[in-house]
Amino acid sequence: MRKLKLQVQISIDGFVSTGPDDEQHWVTWQWQEIRPHVIALSDSTDTILIGRKLAVDYIPYWQSVYTQPGDPMHEIAVRVMNAKKVVLTKTLERSEWENTVLAKGDLAEEVNKLKRQEGKDIIVYGGASFVSALIREGLIDEYHLFVNPVAIGRGGAIFGGLDTFRKLSLKETTVFPCGIVKLHYQPL
Repeated sequence: MRKLKLQVQISIDGFVSTGPDDEQHWVTWQWQEIRPHVIALSDSTDTILIGRKLAVDYIPYWQSVYTQPGDPMHEIAVRVMNAKKVVLTKTLERSEWENTVLAKGDLAEEVNKLKRQEGKDIIVYGGASFVSALIREGLIDEYHLFVNPVAIGRGGAIFGGLDTFRKLSLKETTVFPCGIVKLHYQPL
């Protein structure tokens, strides 16, 4: 059975974004140092799971970067555009994007259906409320948290919607010279 992996950059005070229209300059400032880890994680997957709120900006952004071979993020854009994208939605009637399908059913049922399909693992990158729902439902099999040495003081938190604590097992840590720490956890 395929795993659902979460990859997210998070501030030391636990936020993944500062809300709507967040350009997240604090996230990409040390891209070259974490790049090999992000690429390796992406290469272990063939499907990207996305919530509707993120999809409407996320997919067009990567489509744009894909057309710009000189962009430092082009390597990721190629992977995003080649991956199957599954958008969980209750409101969209059709997909406007290439290589993208809509899943309109119950969150847990849709994710478990994807996990039972053949292929590489599945990855989710955000947004905060969507990831929070996945965590609350116990659907994430691996957490890959890139903890940035910055406090932003406000924003979206992925663990804010829990009704009880979740115990995780630390599998690996990687410390980067820039101060980012990658923490790889699995649920117990």
